[in-house]
Amino acid sequence: MALVVFLRGVNVGGHRTFRPSILARELSGYDVLNVGAAGTFVVRKPGSRAKFRTALLRKLPFQAQITLCEGRDLMRLEMENPFGTQPSPPDVVRFVSILSKAGGVRVSLPVTFPSDGEWLVRVIASEGQFVFGVYRRHMKTIGYLGQIDKLYGVPATTRNWNTIIAIIRILKSLTGGRGDSNC
Repeated sequence: MALVVFLRGVNVGGHRTFRPSILARELSGYDVLNVGAAGTFVVRKPGSRAKFRTALLRKLPFQAQITLCEGRDLMRLEMENPFGTQPSPPDVVRFVSILSKAGGVRVSLPVTFPSDGEWLVRVIASEGQFVFGVYRRHMKTIGYLGQIDKLYGVPATTRNWNTIIAIIRILKSLTGGRGDSNC
């Protein structure tokens, strides 16, 4: 069963920088694939979650918030199509925030940030460990994305929907295109 790793706040603004491709190579015993530069990995042979997490922590050059999720849970997202079929306007980006723990806090949605005036971040849905939304490209957006932690009461890390689709494609390639496997 494939595991997906999301590191929070790495390679952003010159802080906690590292080369994800090198980390993936150093974890080659787990058959790790790097996805982009933001600390996202598909682990094809994770074995024990605890053992893999320990190995990952040893190889990281700094402390980081690590969120893990099962590949099959991400594959379900594509089938559920949380954003519908309407295209986004050019200045709006679809995102998924991955909660460090599936939420105990229920939130009445949608929620917008800021709460008054023109919105920069809009949370539109959530399911288990995943929070779905859209944001506008603006200097203040990153601060409002940070409000998702407070909203759900646990740390969250955010990825563009396009990154999630790239991960799903990798997961599908592991299963021959089937979404019903134990990847």
